[in-house]
Amino acid sequence: WKNNFDFVELSYEFSPETPHWSGFPAMSSEQIFDYPDGFRVHKVTTVTQYGTHVDAPAHFVPGTRALNELEAKELMLPLCVVDVSAKAAANCDYIITKQDITDWEAVYGKIPEGSFVAIRTDWSKRTDLDNMDADGQKHYPGWGMDALKFLVEERNVAAIGHETSDTDAAVSSVANGYIGEYYILEQNRYQVELLRNLDKVPPMGSVIFCGFPRGVGLTGFTARCIAICPKD
Repeated sequence: WKNNFDFVELSYEFSPETPHWSGFPAMSSEQIFDYPDGFRVHKVTTVTQYGTHVDAPAHFVPGTRALNELEAKELMLPLCVVDVSAKAAANCDYIITKQDITDWEAVYGKIPEGSFVAIRTDWSKRTDLDNMDADGQKHYPGWGMDALKFLVEERNVAAIGHETSDTDAAVSSVANGYIGEYYILEQNRYQVELLRNLDKVPPMGSVIFCGFPRGVGLTGFTARCIAICPKD
């Protein structure tokens, strides 16, 4: 059956060189057993939101679900990829709008309830994801509130994802705080940040699988996400 599908890796590898939010330290690993002992084992030190990672609602909103409370059925979802890469290339501070979503629907049809909607900006192709200016201000695209509210209130999506390290555009979060991220998590949805290879996934018709530990009380963790795409 695997010959009927393409499998697209949407995650970064896990290493000290992995792109991650600038406020967090790089992960580290220490080998504590080796083959003379009969096996090789590493001790890993990392923040939970490292590299490609899932954010559970409790990441921002007290009293909401942690990773262990996300249901198995939420981890495999229909995948819709909305391409705004040309707009992000023209304007690094681009904010995704409801119009971007409805323009996509005009071509591909209504976003199914319970979907995972990912925004393709091609930001993951850059070597400098923070794109910091001379004054220390980051510049990268992000979700607008009207787009997020439309997806939650009118399309009832299950989760969202993006290639940047934040839900909100960098200039927006400086001015208004992380309002987009708080909103999506407050609505009992989860999100995946620092996705990649969305340019290799068709706009519709694929399924995304997100795997991560069922961390008790944890608000996030490094994730491995795979798109299962029908062959042409």
